[in-house]
Amino acid sequence: MTKKAHIRPTDLHGFSRLAIDATIGLTRLVENMHHNISRTPGPLGKHSLEPTGGITGMVYRTIQGTTRLVGSGIEALLRQLNPLLGPEPAATSAPREAVLAALNGVLGDHLASSENPLAIRMQLRRDGQALVLTAQGLAAGIPAANGKILLLIHGLCMNDLQWRRKGHDHGEALAKAAGFTPLYLHYNSGRHVSRNGHDLDELLETLLKVWPVPVEKLVIVGHSMGGLVARSACHYAGIAGHRWLKYLRQMAFLGTPHHGAPLERGGNWVNFILEVSPYTAALARLAKVRSAGITDLRHGSILDEDWQHGDRFAHGKTRKLVPLPKGVQCYAAAVTLAKTAGELSEPLLGDGLVPLRSALALDKAKSGSLGFPEEQQWVGYGMNHMDLLDSPAVCEQLQSWLG
Repeated sequence: MTKKAHIRPTDLHGFSRLAIDATIGLTRLVENMHHNISRTPGPLGKHSLEPTGGITGMVYRTIQGTTRLVGSGIEALLRQLNPLLGPEPAATSAPREAVLAALNGVLGDHLASSENPLAIRMQLRRDGQALVLTAQGLAAGIPAANGKILLLIHGLCMNDLQWRRKGHDHGEALAKAAGFTPLYLHYNSGRHVSRNGHDLDELLETLLKVWPVPVEKLVIVGHSMGGLVARSACHYAGIAGHRWLKYLRQMAFLGTPHHGAPLERGGNWVNFILEVSPYTAALARLAKVRSAGITDLRHGSILDEDWQHGDRFAHGKTRKLVPLPKGVQCYAAAVTLAKTAGELSEPLLGDGLVPLRSALALDKAKSGSLGFPEEQQWVGYGMNHMDLLDSPAVCEQLQSWLG
């Protein structure tokens, strides 16, 4: 049995870099707050983003320079220690995967832009092992592959291994019930949804070109953010004219925030309130540590143009509504903490993270609804967002829809 590692040599490099970045970022925040306080503006006056000057500025610059120097020293030391630590282990542990997934969800855009080794690279996996996207690689990795491909896409701060919850995995259940070959996407959920959409589009185009047997159909199941990534990939595949979209027959969305999530909107209000006063404006940077992927959940953004122009934290930003892909049977499953239908708390509670109307893509204005037919909607009661992964009722509904 292959021994699974809880930490790898590259993890040490990644965490040390992250610690240095955090120290420099915190120093800049304190300097900015110091500068604004020393200006003694009015409580609602304008805040300044300029650094401090004179001796005070020299002190802050010295701290940042020393931190970078220490970081360079740690990097050099770790490079020398690498041969002693041995080769990277082939297998990784579930706890390590969970920590990296959560870290990528919160800081994934920074990890990717800074080329931190902790950043997750998009892959198709089975049993936590990356598939080699060549005909030979897939034949070796999936000896019993058939023409019915099922792709499962996880949500924010999660990974492909977490489709197994309390001993249950929707992918395995659908494979047994309907003869699918399940594949699991592993991706950095802190990047913009549209960036992941572009990458998934290209990945699926490559997959279908090298699939070892003739493809009959492709089915996608997305949990939470995973559904947004799938919709984004469909949009960009349509623009590019990619052939994989022609094989896509069905999509099932489990708790996907098609119209956004209120918790991220609350975070945006925190930014707005902190930036009102020059004395607290610097603290807004802490609220802005959250990743691009998280801010995309404010309104369920899946396009580049939703974030490319202007500040993604700006209050009042909206997104362009993208319809469901044509010719694809689409299903929406939502759950609520309310015990029964009709409770006053039902529309407010949702599943604890995503409101019912968002998960079902309903809007007061018809132009804002995605138009899931009633028979292709399902609501479960007395369940939370994570229960969507292992509820027998959800599994039964998926088998009814996709079988």
